[in-house]
Amino acid sequence: MVRWLDALGMLLQTGLGSLAAYLAAHVLLCLLPAFFIAGALSALMPKEAITKYLGRTTPKWISYPASALGGFVLAVCSCTIMPLFASIYKKGAGLGPAITFLFVGPAVNILAISLTGVAIGMDIALARIVLSVVFGIVIGLLMAWIFREDDTSRAAALETATNSRAFDAEARVPGHVWLFFVLLLGTLIAGTLQVGLLTNAYATFTVGETWAPAFQSWLDRIVPPNPALGIEGVSVHGVFLIGLLALIGVTAWKGLNTVDEGYNRWTFVALGLITLTIIVASFKATAVAAGLQIGITGKLIAEGILLGALWWVAAKKFEAYEIQEWLWEMWRFVKQIIPLLLVGVFVAGMARALIPASWITALAGRNTLWANLAGVLFGVFMYFPTLVEVPIAQTFLSLGMQRGPLLAYLLADPELSLQSILITHTVIGKKKTAVYVVLVTVFSTLAGLMFGWFGG
Repeated sequence: MVRWLDALGMLLQTGLGSLAAYLAAHVLLCLLPAFFIAGALSALMPKEAITKYLGRTTPKWISYPASALGGFVLAVCSCTIMPLFASIYKKGAGLGPAITFLFVGPAVNILAISLTGVAIGMDIALARIVLSVVFGIVIGLLMAWIFREDDTSRAAALETATNSRAFDAEARVPGHVWLFFVLLLGTLIAGTLQVGLLTNAYATFTVGETWAPAFQSWLDRIVPPNPALGIEGVSVHGVFLIGLLALIGVTAWKGLNTVDEGYNRWTFVALGLITLTIIVASFKATAVAAGLQIGITGKLIAEGILLGALWWVAAKKFEAYEIQEWLWEMWRFVKQIIPLLLVGVFVAGMARALIPASWITALAGRNTLWANLAGVLFGVFMYFPTLVEVPIAQTFLSLGMQRGPLLAYLLADPELSLQSILITHTVIGKKKTAVYVVLVTVFSTLAGLMFGWFGG
């Protein structure tokens, strides 16, 4: 009994450690802007502007390349793509183009590709781009064909609900809406793009000389960093960010739940905390022997300018009801996606502790059908965020995993993680999600086999 309790405690610690590290390191500068973009897409972008390029009746030579390009531009990781996918699908995009957007985005985002090229090799980086785009379009086309009757019914229902020919109409997007989207996209890019101009600290100062090192030491004992399991640990900086996230949750529940009916004081408190959290996340903060060293980064300067411009445009260029609708749509996506995301990260963290790495290397040590399928299944249960999946993949490569199965894992990891499957199910339903999972499994396995034959 004691041994079982110890094992259970270890699993819970691993799951909670993964969740804490995820919240501290990956959510803020990635998810917060993504939810704002998703809300704006749903509330401010005319339906016709979406369906003009991604609609069911749009020529395939336009809709599928457009959806692949949209995923490449907007996505940072699998958790970021989900609210955007839900938004464009709800807005009237065809199932096929929406699925292509969902598949291509997290696999070929700029950060993932650059990290892959540097850490593992440009051959795998280029393979991720080419095979993700090609297979993403093929999967989208297959989904559209398999569910063509359902997609037709859905398009008719959308047109009836809006009393318009949504797929045929021309829609002009006002200039201030485009400016708003550019600023939102800028906050996402500035917060996640890993280039020296943004990540370098141009000035530093130190605080917390008496408590910061001791606090960091305590955190390392409570949530020990474990690279083999993808647990990065929690920093002092991360604790402050988790605290701010908790405050955002409480105030947003009070201020955004009925924001479509009007603002209240909690609305402005929640928006202020969101802005503050993005600013705090943009500092470079490291616990050293002398205290907590805080760096003024290019990212901080960029985010400050962009957020100031964003709120100025919101206040001066939009009607109050437009901002209310934007915030309400954003909050709806948060309530739909965040609980499943947190559960998925927690469960995946426990799964990582249960599956020995030796099993994976034994299964994926050759470029065979089963080895590549093992790489795909590993991506399902061993989800790592974008900033972690590439170093982990590099570790497995050094342990003997073949490059074909490694590519299969890298393609499947952002697409078929537990949380991604759960969230996709809430957007398109059980049947479509099941078919999508099967198709991604087949094509990711095929991609690994092909790469292993010709480039591995």
